[in-house]
Amino acid sequence: MGCSSCSTNKSGVPNGCKSNGNCGTGTCGSGNKLAVFDWLSNMTLPTGEAPFNIYEVRFKNGRKHFYKSTEKKHNISMGDVVAVEGNPGHDVGVVSLAGELVKVQMKKRKVALDSPDVKKIYRKATQKDIEIWNTARDRELETQRKGREIISKLGLKMKLSDVEFQGDGNKATFYYTADDRVDFRQLIRDLASAFSIRVEMKQVGMRQEAARLGGVGSCGRELCCSTWLTDFRKVNTAAARYQQLSLNPLKLAGQCGKLKCCLNFELDSYLDALSSFPKQDVVLKTEKGDAIFVKMDIFKKLLWYTYKEEKFKWYKLSLDQVNEIIDLNENDDLGAPLEEYEAEIAEEIKIDFENVVGQDSLTRFDTPKKPKRNRNRNRRKGTNQKRTGNNPSNRAKKGEQKNIPKQGGSSNNKNNKGNKPAGQTQNKKNNKQNQKQGQGQKQNQGQKKSQNQKQGPKQNSSNNKKPNNQRRNKRRNSGNNNNAQKNKQ
Repeated sequence: MGCSSCSTNKSGVPNGCKSNGNCGTGTCGSGNKLAVFDWLSNMTLPTGEAPFNIYEVRFKNGRKHFYKSTEKKHNISMGDVVAVEGNPGHDVGVVSLAGELVKVQMKKRKVALDSPDVKKIYRKATQKDIEIWNTARDRELETQRKGREIISKLGLKMKLSDVEFQGDGNKATFYYTADDRVDFRQLIRDLASAFSIRVEMKQVGMRQEAARLGGVGSCGRELCCSTWLTDFRKVNTAAARYQQLSLNPLKLAGQCGKLKCCLNFELDSYLDALSSFPKQDVVLKTEKGDAIFVKMDIFKKLLWYTYKEEKFKWYKLSLDQVNEIIDLNENDDLGAPLEEYEAEIAEEIKIDFENVVGQDSLTRFDTPKKPKRNRNRNRRKGTNQKRTGNNPSNRAKKGEQKNIPKQGGSSNNKNNKGNKPAGQTQNKKNNKQNQKQGQGQKQNQGQKKSQNQKQGPKQNSSNNKKPNNQRRNKRRNSGNNNNAQKNKQ
């Protein structure tokens, strides 16, 4: 894997910018596992000093060794594919580091300059060497699959994690993990006869296996052990306790099955912060009773205590207040109740987000939404009203009411305010008048003629008014009168 401007092929050789490992990302030519950037590559050596003749060569999955070049004609630089001394035969690798920084790496790994582990570089790899190397690497997956089948047939309690072929294809190294010691003498015979190669078994730990295979951690980044971490320190559960973490093995364990290495990264800062805190088993003696420790916030310097008799209520105290109560208890004095100490703490409101530009707040989705029941009811009422108004039966009723003439003429008449038909109203009025006249004649047969003469002109005037109104309405609305006649019939 290379940077965006310089890709690499299957063997890890750069294909793009040909910077030979000198790009700023540090991944070009040296791979993404334990890559080292040569920041001294652009600097010239002092006059009269020869360049350092030992190089760091990288093999599969970040395996690195130091090799010495005895000939000056090689002109080796970072990213070159070289053929080095093997056991037996030769191996092929990529130069990951050259120059003065190799001295620093050798000192870090405690490798002496004249150590027998520093083997020779034969030459730069030819095209034939690279072809044999590529064919050998293509056999690794199939060899690993068949090797696991042979292990399962023999019933050995071991896990074959990786297979690495030597550059000349005559030797293969089998990496495995096991909890106990394994007798694999028969396994070596079966593997050698099955693949016709020389077999070497090498046991690695769980952490070394994860470093070789690589992966992505729970943080979303590549594993530290496969990118930059070289020394594997022991991780204890005490590191999680100091950092106030829950002892959940599912969250604290990494892909290797062991505790995560990152638990040790911030442990020193937590230990420095905890140096001023009292021990958790210290009991605070107050006027209200004894208080015990519950939890703490290390960097905010806050502690929570509760009474032994009233454990349902927690009281937040500052570190200075707790030390004050401890000093009083050492002088055989009781501290004030925890309620008074808690009331003295003033919390400062910190504004984490300011709406400077006018964008929406980050907590706009935290408030619960109002129920939509009332809105649905109102919508249903509106739809029901619309449905009743759009029914054809209601339309017909409205049409009939529009066609029925009103009292005294059409709706255009301002004087006619009645909603009933004119024929019905006239018949009712005539019937009432006739009844009144009949009763008046029966009851008032012996009355005076003057009274009859008074009632006569009134009735005549009323009877004379009706036909005049009807004539006016007939002239204005002849169509409405025809409908009224049909209703009478």
